[in-house]
Amino acid sequence: MGIPVLIIGKSGSGKSTSLRNFNERELALVNVLSKPLPFRKKFESTMDTDDYGKIIKSIQLTKKKSIVIDDAGYLITNHFMSKHSTCGGGNGVFNLYNELGDYFWNLIEYVKNKLEKDKIVYFIMHENTDENGDTKPKTIGKLLDEKVCIEGMFTIALRCMSDNTRHFFRTQSDGSDICKTPLEMFEEKEIDNDLKIVDVKIREYYGLNQGGEQQ
Repeated sequence: MGIPVLIIGKSGSGKSTSLRNFNERELALVNVLSKPLPFRKKFESTMDTDDYGKIIKSIQLTKKKSIVIDDAGYLITNHFMSKHSTCGGGNGVFNLYNELGDYFWNLIEYVKNKLEKDKIVYFIMHENTDENGDTKPKTIGKLLDEKVCIEGMFTIALRCMSDNTRHFFRTQSDGSDICKTPLEMFEEKEIDNDLKIVDVKIREYYGLNQGGEQQ
C-alpha cells in the first residue's frame, strides 16, 4: 500500500516551493493547473493534466518513489466547472456532487490500496477557514465536505504557513486545523517547509526504501 500525504496552505504560503530540494530525477510531478514552479529547477517526470485516469496510470507506472499532485483541489474544481452547466437542477446537482466526491475518494483509495508500499503521494491543496475558525482543505461546498471528509483519509497532514521571516510546516494541530502526524515522527510542531526532509522522515519512520534518483 502507498502512503497519501496531505499538504494544505494559503496561496503564497510556500506549498509548491517546498519541492525545491528534490533532485530533478527523483520526483514525479502532476501539475494540475500547468502553472510554472516558483523556482528554476524542472523535474524530468512532469505531467500537466487534471484527468483522473491519466493521473492514476502515471502514478502506477512511474518508477519514482515520491509523487506530488500539485493543486490537487483543482481536480474537484475543474471537474465541477466542466459539468455544472449541463447537469440541470435538483437531482442532477446532487448527482454531480456525488461524482466529484467519488472521483477524488477513489484516487486517494487507489494510492492507499494499489500502489507499492514505498511510494508516497503528496496531495497539495489550498486551505479554507470557516466561520468557526476551523481550517481544512478547500473544496467547493458543504455538500462535498459532508460526503467525503478528505482529511480523515490521511494519517499525515501538514499545514504550510508563513510569517514575516519564514515559511514552515505545522506538524500538529493547534486545535483549529487538521494537522496531524504519527507519534514521534516529528519532534517539533513547526519544521522548515522542505518536502524532501519530510519525505526522508516518513521513509525512516515506516522503514521504506529511500527515494533517490529513479530511472
